[in-house]
Amino acid sequence: MIIAIASGKGGTGKTTVATGLAYTLARDGRRVELLDCDVEEPNAHLFVRPQSDCTEPVGVPVPRVDAEKCTNCGLCSEVCQFNAVACLPDRVVIADELCHGCGACVHFCPVQAMTETDRNIGVLESGRSTLDGVNKLHLRYGRLRIGEAMAVPLIRAVRRAAGPCDVTLIDAPPGTSCPVIAAVKGADFVLLVTEPTPFGLNDLQLAVEMVRALELPLAVVVNRSTVGDRAVWDYCRNENIDILLEIPDDRRIAEAYSRGLIAAEVLPQYAQTFRDLYLGIRDS
Repeated sequence: MIIAIASGKGGTGKTTVATGLAYTLARDGRRVELLDCDVEEPNAHLFVRPQSDCTEPVGVPVPRVDAEKCTNCGLCSEVCQFNAVACLPDRVVIADELCHGCGACVHFCPVQAMTETDRNIGVLESGRSTLDGVNKLHLRYGRLRIGEAMAVPLIRAVRRAAGPCDVTLIDAPPGTSCPVIAAVKGADFVLLVTEPTPFGLNDLQLAVEMVRALELPLAVVVNRSTVGDRAVWDYCRNENIDILLEIPDDRRIAEAYSRGLIAAEVLPQYAQTFRDLYLGIRDS
C-alpha cells in the first residue's frame, strides 16, 4: 500500500505523522519504505537516523548544439515550451536551468545538430534505520542541489527507487504545485495534515481540490487540534471528508521533534494512535 502524507502548507506536522507511522509499523514487523520527497528540504533522515547504503547522482538531459551542423533554422526554439532555447542570429543559446529535459529540440532538429548530456540536479540517498528495535524501515530521500529549481525529476527518481515492501509512505513537499503532484500521483491513499487556523483551512481546501483532481482517496489529520477554531471540522463535515486523527497541542511532541526524536519513540502511548491511523486508512 502506498500512502502519501501531504499538506497545503509547511509546518503542519507532515513529517511528524510520516515518521510516526513509519516507526510504528516497522516496530510491528512490517517492511516499510519511507520516501522523503521534500527534496528541497529533506528532514526525515534526522529522525529515522539511517545507516547510508547508497548515494547516487540524479541528472536531467539537456541539449548541446553542434555548431558545425547547425543551420540556425530556429525550429528548436519554436518547439521548446519552456523558453530554454534561444536562436540568435549567429548561434543557438541553451538555458540549462530552464530546460525540462523533454527532448523536443533534439527530436525535431532537421539536421541532427542537437544531442543530450546529463546535468546534475541533486543526489538520491538511501539507508536502513538504526533506531532500536526497528530493522525493517528503509528510508530513501532526495537532496536537491542548492540553487536548483528542477525538483520534479529528483522526486520521480525517489519514487522509482522504492523497493518491495508492505507499506510505502511518501512524505510529500508542502503546497499544491508540481512537486507535490509528482510526489502523490499514483498513491493508493493521500493523508492531508492540517491545523485548525485560518491559514491551515485555506491551504487544506487547496490541497483537497488538488487530490480530488487526481481522483485519489483522501482523509485528514488535524495536528495541534486543541488550539484554534472549529472551522476545519466544519469544512470536513460539509465535504464528507473523514478526520482519522486529531493530535493535541502536546509540548512533549514539540520537545521530541526539536531533539530529532519520533513522537512514538519517546511517547509510547502515541504508537497505538498511529496504529489506529493506519487501520483507519486501510479500512477507508
